[in-house]
Amino acid sequence: MTYDSVIIHGKIVTPSAVLTQHELAIKNCKIAAIGTNLSTDATQIIDAHNQLVLPGMVDAHVHINEPGRSDWEDYHTGSQALAAGGTTSMVVMPLNALPARTTAAEFNRQRTIAKGKSYIDFALYGGLVPGNLSEIGKLAKAGAAGFKAFMATTGTDIPGDFKNVDDYELYKGMQAIQKTGLRLSLHAENPVLTDRLAEEKIANHQTQIQDYIDSRPPMVEVEAVRRALYFARITGCKLHFVHLSTGEAVSEVQKAQAQGQDVTCETCVHYLALNTTDFKKIGPLAKCSPALRTKTVQKQLWEKVQAGALNAVTSDHSPAPASMKANPNDNIFDVWGGISGAQNNVDLFYDVAVNSNRLSILQFIQLIAAGPADLFGLKNKGRLAVGKDADLIFLDPDQSYTLTKDDLYYKNKLSAYEGFKIHDRVTRTILRGQTIYTLTDGFITKPAGQFLTNQSVKEANANADNPDSVQTILN
Repeated sequence: MTYDSVIIHGKIVTPSAVLTQHELAIKNCKIAAIGTNLSTDATQIIDAHNQLVLPGMVDAHVHINEPGRSDWEDYHTGSQALAAGGTTSMVVMPLNALPARTTAAEFNRQRTIAKGKSYIDFALYGGLVPGNLSEIGKLAKAGAAGFKAFMATTGTDIPGDFKNVDDYELYKGMQAIQKTGLRLSLHAENPVLTDRLAEEKIANHQTQIQDYIDSRPPMVEVEAVRRALYFARITGCKLHFVHLSTGEAVSEVQKAQAQGQDVTCETCVHYLALNTTDFKKIGPLAKCSPALRTKTVQKQLWEKVQAGALNAVTSDHSPAPASMKANPNDNIFDVWGGISGAQNNVDLFYDVAVNSNRLSILQFIQLIAAGPADLFGLKNKGRLAVGKDADLIFLDPDQSYTLTKDDLYYKNKLSAYEGFKIHDRVTRTILRGQTIYTLTDGFITKPAGQFLTNQSVKEANANADNPDSVQTILN
């Protein structure tokens, strides 16, 4: 067989081992072989120069603000930042575009926009908001990878903006989503507590970073997780908790799993890399919700990650213009609560996880690639294995750099990690066998990202509609 390309001299990280004497062959966009002496049959040879060859990250929590707020981040800039940082697939949240992706018509429109501008492959969430129950089934048929809802207060009075659900709307939404077979992802914080605690702080002129941290204590996350788990148990809805920031919340998920519930969870790079002390040093660029935690709470979260209790680590890339991250009135509550971090998903997490000896490299790739791919039924993604899409990145573990604005591809060149010295670097990104980015040359192709569907749910639904196929599987 003649291969389109073969990668040589790399440390190939498969789900079960790091292969130092092997080559990886690509043909027709797929990984065709992993073995020895493959390069003799290659049309093109790519020398990895002893770097790590990893599966491209699947970032399951990305906010792209196009259409409506494209000056915050659009598919062009957002996907470039992700690709430059080693991400080859993203699952895009239904906010903060305007209008939000809460109808099938808007889903199809935004899918078309992304198709022409994204440098990486993409799946799209549908949204659960007040008043859109009739759209849930339509969004599933349009190809939604899952659904997203906020228990915490979110949105504005602008028509079409994404709004949080109350308990009744959440319960009814879970009933509707259960019928689709898709998973509901939740931002779990108790809105009554967070809103009233914030009001109390502001009324007392307590508007510093510590005051914001105190207004969103760990208990507001844990309580909301418990409540949502009960609703999901009653309705049978598959559940996923996004950006958990406390080990205690993860423990609640584990208890539900032990009782047979289909529930999963993720955390984000910033909850593992930053704490409240860092927040005070960095300032508004590190404001997010849930808030960054103390070192003690962070340590408990790390223990859960090390124990394999989480399914994914994501970015929750939530960009905004510089004016929204400024704090001219010295009131942290007025600052946009989101961290731009997608470009440093891989290198920073590798630094704090693998370089720090907290995780093995096999645990690392499970959290950034295989785990999130499995969550959203992206069956061709997430692993270096024969037959999978040839989505790969080169990571140089011996190259250090200090992050500057000039490194960033974001629409707004802001990062909570600016000035950080990172002790590894992504040098090449390959999407379906085609190099789309190198550190030396930048982007060398046009956007070619493809729309991804939840294949697991699609196949399950097809089998449910076809009793003969179900019987074949059972036999």
